[in-house]
Amino acid sequence: MQHQSQTYGIRDFYFWKITISLALASFFIFACMYSVQPLLPVFVTEFGVSASESSLALSLTIVGLIAGLIILGFLSDRMGRTLFIKLSLIGSIIPFLLIPLMDSFFILIVLRFIQGFALAGLPAASLAYISEEIDRRSIGVATALYISSNALGGMAGRVITGYITDHYSWQIAFYTLAIVGVLILIAVSVMLPKSRFFQADNLPFLKDMEGFIFHLKNPALRIVFGLGIVLQFSFSGLWTYLPFYLQEKPFFLSLHTISYTFFAYGLGVVGAPVAGWLAGVYGMRKIRLAGILVLTAGIFMTLSSSLILVIIGLCVTCLGFFTAHSLTATSVSVQATHHKGSAASLYLVAYYIGVALGSSSLGPLWEYAGWIGLIGLIGIIPIAYILVVKIAFRYSGRKKDRSW
Repeated sequence: MQHQSQTYGIRDFYFWKITISLALASFFIFACMYSVQPLLPVFVTEFGVSASESSLALSLTIVGLIAGLIILGFLSDRMGRTLFIKLSLIGSIIPFLLIPLMDSFFILIVLRFIQGFALAGLPAASLAYISEEIDRRSIGVATALYISSNALGGMAGRVITGYITDHYSWQIAFYTLAIVGVLILIAVSVMLPKSRFFQADNLPFLKDMEGFIFHLKNPALRIVFGLGIVLQFSFSGLWTYLPFYLQEKPFFLSLHTISYTFFAYGLGVVGAPVAGWLAGVYGMRKIRLAGILVLTAGIFMTLSSSLILVIIGLCVTCLGFFTAHSLTATSVSVQATHHKGSAASLYLVAYYIGVALGSSSLGPLWEYAGWIGLIGLIGIIPIAYILVVKIAFRYSGRKKDRSW
């Protein structure tokens, strides 16, 4: 029997209740976040908007998420973890019930912004909850399962909405996600144990801001945050405009067929832990650089007119991205000597800024230069960023950071 004063280890029943609850919640939150990605061409047709305007259905959700990460993270430190995990699920379900009733694209993106804000409650509270309630030796397992469910949720959300929309309608797809959300909310409400080790943070807001400013003054961390933006900018740009590309010649794919391409995300579940193991053997810098080179190679492979090569390119892209991203996220905790929580929050904010920029800022490029112009830019940017960093280190007169 687990003693009240002890955290939960991997052999404890409550460890699995926590881990499964957070994995389910994470699965749904990330399914919600990316569910509209395959639907962007549908919104163009149904609401008479441009591809750039259609992409706001994703990018404004991410803007809401970024605001929520800062505000709800602050409140979670003061009011508790489980409250915000449950509120996040409720706030994510309600827009899926309201959006199908609206005939205005403006109202749709406003509700998606609100949904994005609500989504942030889970990432803002869950990792802190794990670190407080789970035994230190078992945190790695709980965190790995939580992060894997992020990738699975993002993949499932895209596949489900693409498939159901092609066979029925996007409204039915949203109602389906709402039903899944209600079932997961019930499961989480029943299974998730109350916090036992949460201690309210009574420090003033300015103290929290000092932690953020401390990290932003650190040049090495600024480079890491910048790489987070660049990686996600290229990755999101590829996947946001892929449905438009595959509906055109020479492919002429249906929406439900396009939705199957998102299964390539499954390599993210493999890529992250393998990257961690390889980094332990060969060093983080080498494997991260290898991940970026693989990402770039995969992106350029999608220029092929062969659907088989495009699909292989998408798989290679996912493998490279999740390798590079997982090691970039790891390097945040390596570089941050103090206020590690705020450093992790800043990396998440940088990561989602990349999602928002990759979703909407590339719209004009897609409309004027097509797939070749889009791929040319997003394929070159990660390599260019690394080269600029290396040149800056060489000519700055500062001692080169070992991680770069």
